[in-house]
Order: sequence, then C-alpha cells, then structure tokens
Amino acid sequence: MPAVSVIVPVYNAEKAIRKCIESVLNQDYDDFELILVDDGSKDNSPAILDEYAAKDERIKVVHKPNSGVSATRNLALSMAQGTYIRFMDADDWMADDSLRIMVREMEEKPCDLIAAGFYRVVGDRVAFKSSIDDDRVLTLQQYAEYMMDNPADYYFGVLWNKLYRRDLIEKWNVRMDESLSFCEDFIFNLEYLLHVRTVRALNVPVYYYVKTEGSLVAQNLNPAKIVEMKLSVFTYYSRFFKNILDEKEYRAQRISIARFLVSAANDEMVIPMMPGTRKLGEETVKASFEGNSVSPLLSSYYERKLFERYLNTIAIANDLSIRDAWVYAALCFGGPSQSARSISDFTGIPLLNVMASLEKLTLKGDIDMKYTEGQMTPLLRPVNAAMRKDMEQAAEDLVSAMTKGFSAEEKEEFLRNSARAVDNMKAIMKGNQPESE
Repeated sequence: MPAVSVIVPVYNAEKAIRKCIESVLNQDYDDFELILVDDGSKDNSPAILDEYAAKDERIKVVHKPNSGVSATRNLALSMAQGTYIRFMDADDWMADDSLRIMVREMEEKPCDLIAAGFYRVVGDRVAFKSSIDDDRVLTLQQYAEYMMDNPADYYFGVLWNKLYRRDLIEKWNVRMDESLSFCEDFIFNLEYLLHVRTVRALNVPVYYYVKTEGSLVAQNLNPAKIVEMKLSVFTYYSRFFKNILDEKEYRAQRISIARFLVSAANDEMVIPMMPGTRKLGEETVKASFEGNSVSPLLSSYYERKLFERYLNTIAIANDLSIRDAWVYAALCFGGPSQSARSISDFTGIPLLNVMASLEKLTLKGDIDMKYTEGQMTPLLRPVNAAMRKDMEQAAEDLVSAMTKGFSAEEKEEFLRNSARAVDNMKAIMKGNQPESE
C-alpha cells in the first residue's frame, strides 16, 4: 500500500499535464501512487496519460465520460489505496520536496490535516503565499480562528496545499458535492474538518498554483454576483462553526462567520517588483553545470547545490535569506569556536555579509553571540532548536539522496570512505600528511 495517493482530474489539459505529471514523478519521495482520471477530454490528454501509465507502474489512468471535476475526484477517491491523499489540478505542479516534507510532518507530529504554503504563478512571475505563520500543531478551534480572520482565502478553501488522512475520509464518507459548481473544494474541506482534532500548518511552499481563465478571479465577477453564488454554500460554512463552537461562542462570532458572504475570493495577486515576487525559477536552487560524473569536483558541486536546495526551504520557513541559512548551518556543523571569517571561508559569503547575517540571526534570537573576557572573537551558539533540528534533518536528507539505491553495507562504506577523504584533505591543507594504514 503506498503512503500517498495523488489525485489529478484531467480535462483538456494537453498543454500542461506533462509538467504536472513530471513534477510528481520527480519527487524526492517515491512511495506514492498517481491517479489520473480523464474526464472526457476532447484533446490529446487521454493519449498523454496512457503514455505515462505505460512507463511507470505507480500511475493509474481511468477514462470516463465528462461528468465534472467533483464526480471525477470522487471516482479517484474510491480507487485510492494510500495512507494519505493529495489533490492536484492538471495545470499546476508540485515542488520537488512536496511529498517528503508533508508526509514527514504528518508522521513526526501526528495530526489529522496538514495545510502548507504555495507559490502563486502568473506568467513568468511567482510569489510565495502562506496564511498561518505558526509552527505548532493547532487544535481545530485554533485553525478555525485563522479561517474566520480570512474567510475567503484560497489557503483554506483549496485542496492542493493539503495532506489528508484517507482513513478519516473513508470512515466519514467525505466526498465532493457533485451538485455544486462553486466552492466544492471548500465544502469538502469543511466536511473533512468536522472530523479533525488537530492541524499542522507548514510555512513552506509545496505547490505551484497557476492562475487560469475560468476561475472566479479571472471572470472578474462583481461583488453582488459573488454574494449570490456564496449564499448557496453558506449553510455548510455556518454548520461547520456551529459544530465546533458552543452556542455562546457561535453568537459572539456571527459577524466574523458572516464575512464569508461579502469576502471576494483572495488568491494573492502576483505584482512584479513587489517584495516577495520573483521571476519563475529564481525561487528555488538549481544546478546547471554539466560535466564528467566521475569527477570529484562535479560531485562536490552537486552535493553543495542539493544541500542549498534543502536550506532554501528552511530559509523560507524561518523568514531568512539563503545567505542567513548558510551562516546558521555553518554554526550548527562547525561549533561555537567559529569566527565570522571562518564562516565566510566555509560558505563563500563575503565577510561583511556574514557579519550582517550574524547580527540578523542574533536579533531574531536564533543564535547567541557572546564576548568572553580577553577575547576579540565572540562565541557563537545556535539556539533556535527547531531550526537546528531542521538543519540536521537536511544533512540526513542529503546523505539519503546521495546513497539512494545503495545497500546498507554500501552506504556504510560510502560514509566511511567519505570521512577518510575529508581527513586526507584536511591534513594536506594543514601541512601534514595523512597517516598510512
């Protein structure tokens, strides 16, 4: 049984579906099944789905007459075998570490739902979006408070930034309402939440959401029309809060709950030149240099690039630059005796920039920088335990990626030989010769 069932309804998506599928197949976590349901497409989508299914046994393809996205998702749910459920839209794609991060968080901090940040894509521009900056496991009531603050926020209403427990979906027969053509994903979430006790919010991007024609936002509907459509689903929204709040609390929150009716769908527009907006491709770490794969220089290049990709996720979660994350990593793996100059040497970051990062990390409370009597160089100690744990996990993930497909003996030998190689190089750099065995 796979850990995750990834569900993608497909309708006339020939221009985007390859990128969507490839983003799942290229995950650095491979314990999944991908369920692609063709909803009566009239373009070349069916042939593309069959092409991929023929090449990868983890892919299941179903072709059926057109019946709408809700019925299509429900059919896929009836087929799913995974412990967890992920939904995708056919014109979007996943971040490379999406499944690994979400499954790990679900299992290390057991909860009933994970909601994560995402990238909002418009043309060649991208911006990060996350509505909950709280790394605790939230109670349902705490999560609902965030919902009431932003009742029409895409973060809460959509399916694709969340990881669901399939056992809860099946136990309570949670399905899409096939009679609705508006807010069906939001209604599914409300129905699922009625059976949830805890929610984990991840302040990291796991998904690329592409604005397409046909959405409420794209249609430029006026507020009166939006309210008219929302009246048809407000009963679900109100019922949800009646179930999780006592009568006194419900009366006190009626105004907040009613805001759903007058709030326009908010998916955070991407505005060029605004803080947080980047050119698509610049939001992640890429490796572009090609060369001889047996060269140790190429090996060290890809090793560093891959670790930097993991650091990028940590940086986003902690509101840091990648430069700050490198400095923190140097302290985690180098010890408190490191100087700003040695950190600069290790990271390749200019000394003045290292000192700026150290100051920022100190002000944020992530590191402790103390001067001792008679010493010009301060003792630097990382004190953000959660971020330090993430750094250690990133190092473990790097080793796992480098030794993928190795036997236990091969992995042990690789680590032993790598340590010997480092000792040899350190000895030479210090002017000594390594001891012969």
